[in-house]
Amino acid sequence: MFQKVRKNRIFQDVVDQIEAAILDGKLKIGDTLPPERELRERFETSRGTLREALRVLEQKGLIEIRLGVNGGAVVRGVTTEKISENLAQLIRFQQVSLEHLAEFREGVEGSVVAFAAKRATPEDIAQLKSLLAEALTYKDQGFDSQDAFIRVDEHIHQSLARISRNPIYISILQTVHENIHAYFESFLPREPHVIEENYRDLCDIVHAVETGDDKNARRLARLHVQHFNHYMIQRKQQQK
Repeated sequence: MFQKVRKNRIFQDVVDQIEAAILDGKLKIGDTLPPERELRERFETSRGTLREALRVLEQKGLIEIRLGVNGGAVVRGVTTEKISENLAQLIRFQQVSLEHLAEFREGVEGSVVAFAAKRATPEDIAQLKSLLAEALTYKDQGFDSQDAFIRVDEHIHQSLARISRNPIYISILQTVHENIHAYFESFLPREPHVIEENYRDLCDIVHAVETGDDKNARRLARLHVQHFNHYMIQRKQQQK
């Protein structure tokens, strides 16, 4: 599986060979790499170089270094975890502008809702309607329940991503909506008409998904993001 590494790029060669073995399926999730001494012999490299390469693979999320009698370098496989972590930090600490976040969400959430309209099952629609009923309850309770309403709004967006059946969309939008609350707390106006408009938008989007109208669902999702980004930009400018 592994070959003697080239002397002019020993460290990167070790990383590349192990990474390729994982991506090609020669190493499966849960497999343990050969012991350190065996790997050093196969690669004909030093202990320091090998350990540094393994640390890089661990940072990439491809392996996990376990200690103890049954320890070793265990294959984790390819996941979206690291991408999600980086995206979460960008959003949580507001390192992307409202405009850039809205631009991203318009495109992604428009596509997600369009796919949801094509792929939703009766069970999916029932879940969305249940979330809408919960949102209505919080909306009618007024100002003190606005945070709870916004949380349900986020759950609806995550459910639409799940209904798209696309793991990339699911992972990205879960990360976005688990961390976007800081923007809402800082910039989303809390006037009743804003929450009312939000609720109507969600109802319209769910109806388009239920009827399988993917084009209208895409349009409505994009408009929804545009409306509320406009509100937040206005609020941000007023705070200056």
